[in-house]
Amino acid sequence: MPGLDSPVVLPQWIKPGNTHPNARYRDLVWPLAPLIDNPGTSLCAIFWERCPASLLGQVKLTAWTMLNGQLRPTYLKDRGVRARARTSAAVMRATCNEWIRLARWLHERRITSLGACTEEVWRVYISERWEGGITRDPAKSVCSSLTDLWAFDQLSAQPTGIARPPWETEGLDDFLPADDGSARGENSTEPLDPQVLGPLLVWAIRLVDDFADDILAAWDERCRLIATAAANRGSPKTLAALADLLLQAGAPLPSVRGRDRPKLARSYVAAITGASLKQVDRFKDRHQLSVAVNDRPGPCPLQVPVTGRINGKPWREHLDFDETAELMRHLGTAAAIICLYLTGMRPQEVQGLRAGCCPEPEPTADGTPRRHLIRSHHYKNVTDDEGSHISAGEERDVPWVAITPVVHAIRVLERMVPEGELLLSSAHHDFTHQQGHHGALKSGTLNERIEAFVEWANREAPSQGLTGQAIPEDPLGGIGVARFRRSLAWHIARRPGGLIALAIQYGHMRTVLDARTSSGYGSRSRGGIHGVLDVETALAAANTAARLRDQAAAGEKISGPASRRALTAAAHTPKFEGRIVPATFAKKATKFLARDGVVLFDNPDAMLICAFKRDTALCEPEPGANAPRQYDCRPGCGNTVRTDTHARLLRERADELDRLAASAPAPVGRRLTANADRLRDTADAHDTAAQPAKAIA
Repeated sequence: MPGLDSPVVLPQWIKPGNTHPNARYRDLVWPLAPLIDNPGTSLCAIFWERCPASLLGQVKLTAWTMLNGQLRPTYLKDRGVRARARTSAAVMRATCNEWIRLARWLHERRITSLGACTEEVWRVYISERWEGGITRDPAKSVCSSLTDLWAFDQLSAQPTGIARPPWETEGLDDFLPADDGSARGENSTEPLDPQVLGPLLVWAIRLVDDFADDILAAWDERCRLIATAAANRGSPKTLAALADLLLQAGAPLPSVRGRDRPKLARSYVAAITGASLKQVDRFKDRHQLSVAVNDRPGPCPLQVPVTGRINGKPWREHLDFDETAELMRHLGTAAAIICLYLTGMRPQEVQGLRAGCCPEPEPTADGTPRRHLIRSHHYKNVTDDEGSHISAGEERDVPWVAITPVVHAIRVLERMVPEGELLLSSAHHDFTHQQGHHGALKSGTLNERIEAFVEWANREAPSQGLTGQAIPEDPLGGIGVARFRRSLAWHIARRPGGLIALAIQYGHMRTVLDARTSSGYGSRSRGGIHGVLDVETALAAANTAARLRDQAAAGEKISGPASRRALTAAAHTPKFEGRIVPATFAKKATKFLARDGVVLFDNPDAMLICAFKRDTALCEPEPGANAPRQYDCRPGCGNTVRTDTHARLLRERADELDRLAASAPAPVGRRLTANADRLRDTADAHDTAAQPAKAIA
């Protein structure tokens, strides 16, 4: 039994290095931070003031038992692979909130003991619990939390004798709300729209590669000026310098943005004049500069060189004291976007990266450079030998391989935080208030910063003469961090040749992803990104087969050495309706793609279908690859299939090249015209050889 002064979390459950404050059993707020070691997880607490006094002691004791105990192996063995002896702090908090909700319901019915919660009471409660409207998946979590109340009560030092919920003996399905089709599956997270992701990644890489040196230098200068201003001592000489700077008739005054209007940039003014902050404040009040600065706001130029260029021109005339914090925030966001999208990591894995995670590799004996490797932690489903959740996660057995943009992003983040610190440390990425928040920037904060980054880029684009690089609104909602990993798989599977991000490294990424080697890009000891990629690739292949089947049925003719094989594959490939598929589909997708020779891949760049067969592919895929190198499609390949639609697209592309050739310089125009002629020859060859599907079969 705990005493009133017993710690809420016993010492054996607190990991070394966790310094978050603990609470006492008597307290009405129980912070669960001592159980949280994942830098990407928000701190949370249990608030007992909402629990009725008559039931508070009983629910509290059961909660304390859950926080400091674990479920029996005999209880867990029949509950599936996802059952845990100890769950995460967030799940414990949600579980306790569900118990408090039950306690309030019991209190309203003048039931003052959990032991009076009989099987019949359970039936009434669960029926009324669904009346507020709830879908099946959340309802399952509610039932699981209520079952835990019974299970942990049995482990308590003073069991209340609460009855076993009836769904434990009769089966859960009959107690759940009706299925309305809203359940979410493995593939329900939508990828980002190509028209959004392209310019978004272009702006992110531009900030990291082209502007980072300027922004970091400006931030260092800003910090120096603030420190100088704080240390200055006023004198008659500095008073004269203030007058020279601020009392020029009609001249703009150095200003920063306030909440509702401009304010005098007191730290900037103090630093460049040598005055103290108090001297600046007295001078401002004496000459009523608060009113004047609202009428004549001016810049605060920093004495740092501008080296970044857009279209050969400096991207700024000067860096400004006032915008530096915002630019630093956008720089960190840009680096995070690159890591989230071009690694395939889950958001929490990116949030867990630390400075030094991607060291410079040693070259091989013959001088060949090695790939950069990222050592990181993963957190999903990490448990100890007893099946208890490990909040701190564990280091991945197999490192990620970092392509060049990711290495650059990590190097920039390493310049923003101390050595060994989290790359997205909340404390070091708070450039305005510097309040020293816990862990890494959380997903909600990153989502807000990404939206702010988009707004900034869309202001910059027209001012820099880049109206074609504005980032449009995504038709499927906000650009959340969870969508990047899905987008990586979607665009690799469905956008050959790297239409996204202007072909940045995409050929390399597809090659390494397909190799399935231990050093492969994004590889994991478990399926990881490969499973996500296989799902998207399988769905894309199924859609390609369905289109070919529909085109053949509509009377389109087909040509190519793999025509018969492609038609057979199209006839036997199932059509997937919608995009929500179960979690088990990843294994089925891998098996589906392993059918060498009968999986169809659309290649809109080459305007053909590839009936991929490794032995005859001229694109030289890696051993064991389950997809072609679509960016390296070569004429004369035995896997080629074309339809009348492809022939039409070839001619449309040829006409487009002719129009471009007419306005291009002569050497370029000749090359464009030659390419157009080749495309028309390919279309003519299709027309000559094409046959209806019935004739081929």
